[in-house]
Amino acid sequence: MQDKTRMKMFEKGKIYVIMNMIHHYWEEIMYKLNGVMYSAEEIKNKVKELANQIEKDYAGEELLVVGILKGASVFCADLIREINLDVRMDFMVVSSYGTATASSGTVKIIKDLDVDIENKNVLIVEDIIDSGLTLSSLVAALKTRKPKSLKLCTLLDKPERRTSDIKVDYVGYVIEDKFIVGYGIDYTEKYRNLPYIGIVEDI
Repeated sequence: MQDKTRMKMFEKGKIYVIMNMIHHYWEEIMYKLNGVMYSAEEIKNKVKELANQIEKDYAGEELLVVGILKGASVFCADLIREINLDVRMDFMVVSSYGTATASSGTVKIIKDLDVDIENKNVLIVEDIIDSGLTLSSLVAALKTRKPKSLKLCTLLDKPERRTSDIKVDYVGYVIEDKFIVGYGIDYTEKYRNLPYIGIVEDI
């Protein structure tokens, strides 16, 4: 009987510790956030809206969706589940050469596609586009592989930071130049798991 009592107390203690950790985690997040830019529900509706437009544009066609890691992983996964077409999925990891504060736009492919894109409809999916330099170089590189079509989709767009003339075909939200996290977007690899997009202050 005493063993059962101790076990119950132990289990209650574990639950308390876990709940306390969760509480402090969210306290830390809310301390750094300066408000929610887009709620989980708003994002969900926007993703459906984008998916509906993509469906119309590619009706009767196969589509290869290419997510740019890591930031676009959450958006990309939600997006393809709303697209009722014959969809394939692949990922790329890219970076650009340059200084710590400025990108040269010269793209370095760290993780390439696993499939050949020749004569395929390709949709590149990004979490956020600002200067567009790296993405512009990536698009140029992928065009040499002779896809049937190549378009861009981003959840967030910061056009005031644009330094290239890259064309973005599908845009979820046009936003101001603010530092944001959540829904796949990180700060030092944290906060990607937030279900909403928040504005960060005092970074």
